[in-house]
Amino acid sequence: MKKDHNITKQQINIDNPAKTDSQVSFDDYVETYRTEIDDSIGFIGQDVDFFIEIKAELLLKLARKNFGSLDKIKVLDIGSGVGLVDRFLKSEIKQLYGVDVEEGVVQKAKVNNPEVNYQMYDGEKLPFDDNTFDLCFAINVMHHVPPGMWENFSKEMYRVLKPGGIAAVFEHNPWNPLTRVAVARCEFDRDAVLLNHPKIKSLFKSAGFKVFDDSFIVFFPFQAKLFRSIETALGWLPLGAQHYVTGRK
Repeated sequence: MKKDHNITKQQINIDNPAKTDSQVSFDDYVETYRTEIDDSIGFIGQDVDFFIEIKAELLLKLARKNFGSLDKIKVLDIGSGVGLVDRFLKSEIKQLYGVDVEEGVVQKAKVNNPEVNYQMYDGEKLPFDDNTFDLCFAINVMHHVPPGMWENFSKEMYRVLKPGGIAAVFEHNPWNPLTRVAVARCEFDRDAVLLNHPKIKSLFKSAGFKVFDDSFIVFFPFQAKLFRSIETALGWLPLGAQHYVTGRK
């Protein structure tokens, strides 16, 4: 059956907390997750791994810069999905954990990455003690979290981090028109409420984090190192397809 790719305000829900569509169940997309994303971004000329690897490299760079050796750090992937990001991290980070809210997704992640410690959580309280992790991150997760839970989500990241630990949130940039097209074309983004850059920084500061690094990323859909270098210089420009904010506890 042909998908309806008409772009509607209801699908994107940018800066509108009132969702009219039902919450997406990712268990419905366990076997087709990659296909759904590739289909939504096909017009860009890159597959999902292109975007995932960029963020994984940024995470590893962030970890090395702040912790030196990665051998002993404990890292949490919040909203780990089927483990696509963790494929690029598990060879470097030996103590890697992941949580998600749906059982089918968690079971698929365990199959994809048996080296990673995955478990379920209820979407409200992370199933870990205070001061457990050195680094936690959420990649393109918060736009699926109900806006009324954003503050709690940020505070839970803060709670499970050790003093001096680091949190990183990567999100779609609602100020980029091509990103808005891609989100509208994606079947499981129909409940998305995109967060702009100031909003994430505000949530981090309210949770107690000291924001120390934030940037816009993915300006060019090309893999050459030259373009990655150019993007570093353009990080201040709010036109990248995605963006991130990091904070220290």
